[in-house]
Amino acid sequence: MKSVSPWILAVVLIGSLAAGCSPETRYRTLSFFFDGVPPPGGSGQELRSGRATGEPKEPPKVRPTTHGPYAARLCEACHQRGSGNKLILPVEELCLKCHVVSIAKKNVHGPLASGGCRVCHEPHGSGKAYLLVADPTTFCFYCHDEQEVGTRDVHKASGGAECTECHDAHSSDNPFLLK
Repeated sequence: MKSVSPWILAVVLIGSLAAGCSPETRYRTLSFFFDGVPPPGGSGQELRSGRATGEPKEPPKVRPTTHGPYAARLCEACHQRGSGNKLILPVEELCLKCHVVSIAKKNVHGPLASGGCRVCHEPHGSGKAYLLVADPTTFCFYCHDEQEVGTRDVHKASGGAECTECHDAHSSDNPFLLK
């Protein structure tokens, strides 16, 4: 008995995939062998390769403000491929790989100076502007004492303005991170 050439098997497999399977089945099979296979129908509903369970992969929850690489499913911009959630750089350096934030000023906000971007920002998405972890009107009071800040005359006259109207949240050459 003759052995069957692997090329013939490949042609038969590809032909049968193209002819008789649902788009989801074709996608799962092709994405098992090849990276970057576009999802069926351009729906954005990318399916898992089928290697383990064959269950559809849930798309990331799109929030009002979503980090660009996360929204585009470019997880490898931050995470090592196939490592679970392991980052490509230490967390203190990761954001500065893409984001240009000046720390060459006289005063640098504590979390930024220590590489703690996640103290203030969500890495994937948030319901707040700038991927903040909390509402901008009360956000700074998670770390700064609201009563102490409110005792200053300039803050009494501010009428409840957001802190960043006067203060730079990252760094400044002025005292108290004033703009």
